[in-house]
Amino acid sequence: MRVCCTIAKEVPPAAAHKAAAAPQFEEQQQQEQEQEYGSRVINFAAGPAILPANVIKKAQSELYNWRGSGMSIMEMSHRGKEFLSVIQQAEADLRDLLKIPENYEVLFLQGGATTQFSAIPLNLCTSDDTADFIVTGSWGDKAFKEAQKYCKGKVVWTGKAEKYSSIPNQSELNVTVGAKYLHICANETIHGVEYKDYPSTGNDTLLVADMSSNFCSKPVDVSKFGLIYAGAQKNIGPAGVTIVIVRKDLIGKAQPSTPIMMDYKIHSENRSLYNTPPCFAIYMCGLVFGDLLSQGGLEAIERKNVEKAELLYDAIDASEGFYKCPVEKNVRSLMNVPFTMATPEMEAQFIKEASAQGMVQLKGHRSVGGIRASIYNAMPRAGVERLVAHMKAFQARHI
Repeated sequence: MRVCCTIAKEVPPAAAHKAAAAPQFEEQQQQEQEQEYGSRVINFAAGPAILPANVIKKAQSELYNWRGSGMSIMEMSHRGKEFLSVIQQAEADLRDLLKIPENYEVLFLQGGATTQFSAIPLNLCTSDDTADFIVTGSWGDKAFKEAQKYCKGKVVWTGKAEKYSSIPNQSELNVTVGAKYLHICANETIHGVEYKDYPSTGNDTLLVADMSSNFCSKPVDVSKFGLIYAGAQKNIGPAGVTIVIVRKDLIGKAQPSTPIMMDYKIHSENRSLYNTPPCFAIYMCGLVFGDLLSQGGLEAIERKNVEKAELLYDAIDASEGFYKCPVEKNVRSLMNVPFTMATPEMEAQFIKEASAQGMVQLKGHRSVGGIRASIYNAMPRAGVERLVAHMKAFQARHI
């Protein structure tokens, strides 16, 4: 495990006066970080991502002998009473968090959100049905391209020309009359755009959303959606489990060619236990759901996320162009914050110095470059404050 380094106190002579002008808080904040995190880094990864420290410690305490069962959670039968209690509690807590109506099924599946790019059209469409897509980033584009194999996919809006920096207004959409569903990515992890208001579909067209990177970060009116899906590894757990929330009347209409492991009816009838599920990942998600409830639910979580995001965006906007966020202000993500600097070389130096201070995984996605800070639910305010302090100190040394 990586141990955080002590900040060097010496600076090159040419930069000495600039360093002196910077706030003298680096050494103090380094000590505070070490008290807060010990030997753990401040992890800004987009996924697999940071998990709550208390959840990890609880899992650690139960790892060898889960609640007196004499087994690890990784060893017990997925059909035994012990694991049944785990998955049932996880579902109950998730229903409580999101206030999921009774007419919706909750499925714990495998294969990541990417598998759902295929499973959704296979379950909701015939090969002749049209499915509309709003493409606000890389994940929305991938979902569209995969769906074309199983139905008539149609892009009704794309932000590609503007490098995915915005989200359309309702008036900009030309939704297909009779389309089976309209697909959106609620939060684009790579480009950092997030829906604040969801589009209206009208008629019988379903709204389908990939919520992988902002799942359980704020309240959501589930009843507005035909289906919500999310890979766990960005905000609620480790890699290995994908959650699908689907209206029950939509189940049982899969195309005949649908693989059995993609058929929602099979998983619904077997309560997500048709085959061996990702038991440990489900257990961890359950611990996270319980932790979110203990914090006051998603309304309280959203307030904390807004505060953290405002800290970071305010630092970017106050830098007078030294740092730039490419996303339109009204759709900036609360979860994934991309920003750039004057040159790639300067960005690389920023990331290197941040790493030396125990702040890791700040490099932007390989497809877009720049810097990206993912500040999911589990990222404490102190972690964002530490990043902002580094940003201010770095700017002071380079202006």
